[in-house]
Amino acid sequence: MTKNNATEEDQSKAKERRAQGEFVRGLSGFRHAIGEPDFPPEPGRYHLFVALNCPWCHRVTLARAVLGLQASITMDVAFPNRTDEADPVGPNLWEFAPDRLASLTDARLPECTLETGTGEGLRLAKEIYQREGSDEQSVPILYDKIAGCIVNNESAEIIRMLDQHAEALGAAAHCPILVPDDLAQQKEIDALNGRIYVTINNGAYKAGFSSDQAIYAEAYKAYFETLAFLEELLSDGRAFLTGEAFTEVDLRLFPTLYRHDPVCYLRMKLNGARILDYPHLWRWLCRVYALDGVADAGSLVHCRQGYFGRSWNGVVPLGPQMPMSYPEAYRHPDLGCKI
Repeated sequence: MTKNNATEEDQSKAKERRAQGEFVRGLSGFRHAIGEPDFPPEPGRYHLFVALNCPWCHRVTLARAVLGLQASITMDVAFPNRTDEADPVGPNLWEFAPDRLASLTDARLPECTLETGTGEGLRLAKEIYQREGSDEQSVPILYDKIAGCIVNNESAEIIRMLDQHAEALGAAAHCPILVPDDLAQQKEIDALNGRIYVTINNGAYKAGFSSDQAIYAEAYKAYFETLAFLEELLSDGRAFLTGEAFTEVDLRLFPTLYRHDPVCYLRMKLNGARILDYPHLWRWLCRVYALDGVADAGSLVHCRQGYFGRSWNGVVPLGPQMPMSYPEAYRHPDLGCKI
């Protein structure tokens, strides 16, 4: 698969950039594809390991949901907080632990599961990689249950292969086509994907996790410039970013904007405006949220728990609650500021 700025971050001088306070996202090491001879597109063959607080995983759960692949691609969900210093294996590891209690709710999270994809009941995502001699530990993971190995762990590539092989994988009838055959529309989708990845998807992390004020300010500026650009793009009355049909670029933008008001505004220091303050973007966000499967493909409880549960004191904010709580607000497109 072609690597570009819509998929992964430039790694040049990554060590020096990190030392200077910049957040630099690493590369995914498993890059096979469904459709290769060793990985035929078959219903029931593939499995996903995800965490619902992770926006990169959210892309994948969204693709699975909108394509109607829930019955043919199985899935395990990690607890949103990773292991801590007291864990015998170490901190910062994704764990399949449905009995853990969320501090936000003081209860188990019903979406969390044990690990079922490998058949070995592993506790940590890291252990899935270790079986293949890798020291990676990230999610999402696309896993082949028949071959017993990881196929791919790059979210941008996973969502595209699910779209390309949707019918053979057992997708629902009349599911959307995320990347149409039209070459001009593909070019438009790829261009938008590139800008959105750099300034919004990865840009939120550049703002929130870089420790240099100037790097933060640059990421902050780019993030809100792109929000303004997207607001203008939608101002002509189109339903979705490239026209009247929901496509891959809508799917890739949604996880970050879904998190913006209740999480990123505070946690990522992106407090310039809410999505609620952009009437066209807000209506777009509500329109996507209303699509079949979308509401069940993510969880703001997991997002709040995962992002704020890793902050310096582990306390999870309860809001926002005005004009109403989230995600209930996403059912009300009329809440956006008046034009």
